[in-house]
Amino acid sequence: MKNTQLINTILIVLGGGLLLYAIAVENASQYIKITGLVIIMFGLFRATNFWVVTKDDHKEDNENKEDKQ
Repeated sequence: MKNTQLINTILIVLGGGLLLYAIAVENASQYIKITGLVIIMFGLFRATNFWVVTKDDHKEDNENKEDKQ
């Protein structure tokens, strides 16, 4: 679970870094811009799917604690 979040974060940061590089450099290749955009979108897609799957995990933890008491 932690590894998934780390991979998503790395993808988002890497894609953002490529986009910032493409903005900062005057004659940056279009392929760098496209690659940065694809990587950041893939990272955001993975992160969003992860959040959707785990959004109700805290409710299950609370129910387990109430059952034990």
